[in-house]
Amino acid sequence: MTSIRSEDWAVRPPFVPNGPTSPVTLLTDDAGLTQLAGIPPVTWQTPWSEISNLELVRISHQMLLFATIGGVRYCWRHRDQVDYELLRTVVVEHGGVVTQRRRRAGVFAIVAIVILASFAGGIAAWFNRGSSAAQELGDARHVNLTLNDLPSGWYKTSETILNYLVPPSSKVYTSTTTTTPAKDTGFDKSAAVFQKCLGVTNKKDRVYGAAGQLPDYQVSSPIFNTNAKEGIELASTSQYYRTTTMVDKDTKEMSRHNFGSCFVTSSADIIMSGFGLTNPATNVATNWRPTTFTKGWSRGGVVSLSVPSVKSKLQLVMVIITHGHYEVTLSAIVGSFTKAKPLLASLTNTLLSRMENSSSKAV
Repeated sequence: MTSIRSEDWAVRPPFVPNGPTSPVTLLTDDAGLTQLAGIPPVTWQTPWSEISNLELVRISHQMLLFATIGGVRYCWRHRDQVDYELLRTVVVEHGGVVTQRRRRAGVFAIVAIVILASFAGGIAAWFNRGSSAAQELGDARHVNLTLNDLPSGWYKTSETILNYLVPPSSKVYTSTTTTTPAKDTGFDKSAAVFQKCLGVTNKKDRVYGAAGQLPDYQVSSPIFNTNAKEGIELASTSQYYRTTTMVDKDTKEMSRHNFGSCFVTSSADIIMSGFGLTNPATNVATNWRPTTFTKGWSRGGVVSLSVPSVKSKLQLVMVIITHGHYEVTLSAIVGSFTKAKPLLASLTNTLLSRMENSSSKAV
């Protein structure tokens, strides 16, 4: 049997709740598959007899390894194909299949971590604040949407286009999380689109650029789906910042009249880059300012999406909401913005209300 050691993987879901998902090293030998995850590494060893449905998938320049262990379907992702031939041999030796696919929604979010962790991103110091830090993380989780906020008939989903924008709900990002995108990526191109649209330089840009500051905590809700109103998929991502001044500075940039349309356009470009495409220039974005009844600030935008293999009309809606220590992103894919608009406005109010009633005090 072939034995290999392959580094720089990421796994989803984690092997244990809130466990490490990267960096991951995979080792194989005659006995089974070993995963070393996190820093310092945590080791999981699984005999081949307990692994089923092995599949190695090549998508563009990446590779994905799937396996079912203990009734759970795991996916390991690697950003290049350095060890592809060796892994191909291992998978075939153990009765698995090797396939090649076009990139599609619902695999791994290629730049999801980058866009939302970089929202108002930059450099910030991390301070260990003990019980207060635990409270802040708890508040950040509490702000996000849940199934109880939605009408009956909604459910959680994992196979969705929003995976390109929304990080896994099991993952918490802090100001110490390292997510530096490679040059000439979809992120760089989307950042350039945003900055040109808004009329801001990278040096002064607080959304994608060098002037921003990282949140102390970032955590997302699950992605929720319904077939009603011509179909809606949505999720929220909550960010907690150490000071309200940081949020105020971000809000000042985002208060420019065309922010909503610029931001949703750049977000659409990130999604389309996951398909190896560019959103057509004819898909012109519009601003949207939800009607709100609670204290706080919000701006949004709407743009059409032309997704491969999906014949129906889709629209991307992005809403940014700020108040106190919080910046929250509401992301949605809808079949009809007209039909989804009242619900999205209502959810914006729900998020604002939670931000206003947070136990975290302004400083």
